[in-house]
Amino acid sequence: MPSTNVKAISESTREKLKLAISQLESFLNENALPQLTAEDQGNESELFYKGLLSDLRHMLVFSEVAYEKLGVALRRPNFDTDFAERALYEVYHQCVNAFFYPKNECYSEDGRYAYTGQDAIRFRKKPVRTGRDIVLSVSKVFEELRDDLSYYESDYMTQRRMQGQK
Repeated sequence: MPSTNVKAISESTREKLKLAISQLESFLNENALPQLTAEDQGNESELFYKGLLSDLRHMLVFSEVAYEKLGVALRRPNFDTDFAERALYEVYHQCVNAFFYPKNECYSEDGRYAYTGQDAIRFRKKPVRTGRDIVLSVSKVFEELRDDLSYYESDYMTQRRMQGQK
């Protein structure tokens, strides 16, 4: 991939991560487990929100680390394409996958809804409005990142292996 293209993708990815980080950070700073479970009593409810908060925290950390790596790549006087491509690969495999395949499976993506104009995210249990809103809000960012970085799903590592064999 040409370095100018990698630089442009790195810049747009960094901006999208910045948006996701600000949304996640705001939600996590303003909401805690007692607040989320206050409206929805029950043991299953508490487990659901513990899982959701845990997944969102992981997503925030992965996104912040990737944001910083892309910032390092973009601030260097000579743009290091290999470093930036590796950072983009990590964005796809850590941030995007952390969103679409959450460890606690409080929500999942249902591909059948992706083309209907409806939200493709389906929750295991109906969350409170703020919980639903944050997941659906960042889902748009991570969908865009998934589309932008689809090359890094498998083609990037295939290319690296082939270069190593030469």
